[in-house]
Amino acid sequence: MDHAFYVDVLHALADGVYVVDKEQKIIFWNKAAERLTGYGSAEVLGKKCADNMLCHVNAEGQELCMRGCPLELTIQEGKLAEAAVFMRHKNGHRVPVTVKTSPLRDDIGNVIGAVEFFSLSLSRENFFSEFEKLRKEALLDRLTGVGNRRFAEITLENVCSQSKNMNASYGVLFVDIDYFKHINDTWGHFVGDEVLRMVSKSLDSGLRIFDIISRWGGEEFLLILPNITAQDLLIVGERLRMLVETSWYEYEDTIIKVTASFGGVIAKNGEELQSVLQRADNQLYISKDNGRNLVSIEN
Repeated sequence: MDHAFYVDVLHALADGVYVVDKEQKIIFWNKAAERLTGYGSAEVLGKKCADNMLCHVNAEGQELCMRGCPLELTIQEGKLAEAAVFMRHKNGHRVPVTVKTSPLRDDIGNVIGAVEFFSLSLSRENFFSEFEKLRKEALLDRLTGVGNRRFAEITLENVCSQSKNMNASYGVLFVDIDYFKHINDTWGHFVGDEVLRMVSKSLDSGLRIFDIISRWGGEEFLLILPNITAQDLLIVGERLRMLVETSWYEYEDTIIKVTASFGGVIAKNGEELQSVLQRADNQLYISKDNGRNLVSIEN
């Protein structure tokens, strides 16, 4: 079997695959890598993955290109490596992936490069594919593809009812994009819409599979998180804040970055829905009043 056969096999894989040389320059990029990242092979071949492209970060927001890069570890130590990371898509948002790296060696065993396989983590994309019928019922936001306000209201009513019947806790998080009016005023509504899409996808990427994201209105999102404690709500909120902060949108050779403010609460036993939402909204304004790009969770 010739070289072309093996290339075809790599292109047929569902997982993203790319190969780098010892200097970490990309020398192969398969079709799935194009689909998962948005970058075509012509855009990446000959470049380093750290060249303002994939920009992996971990759950704590650490940039792995600066320290802890699985590919670099594999090339330096000749060992297999694996990590759960958030990769940057070409459109700006973050994508949760599992990466696995393996060294490539020459005939005498010297490391001459590495190969990285990456695939979507347990995917909320699959979860939301089940909601396609909701689009026909006008329950999905047309711009971002997440639930709209009506969907959020229906879900909240169900979660609130279940909480009362089963004595189970749930949390809500309000998310508001900081200085969004400035984005629209400076760059226009086209860019504003793209930023909304980017932020919604980055938020979605950091949620648990059974959590719910909806666009509450304008630049504000509402997240519903069943079976969660205040401590874990803060952890989720900080992760989402980091994912928004490390996303960016490129427009006419300009990098446009945004941050978001978060406010959340845990519903009290038997508490009415409007009370829960009002308390969460109060926490959101605490974040905004204290400088924005913050997460405030009621103790």
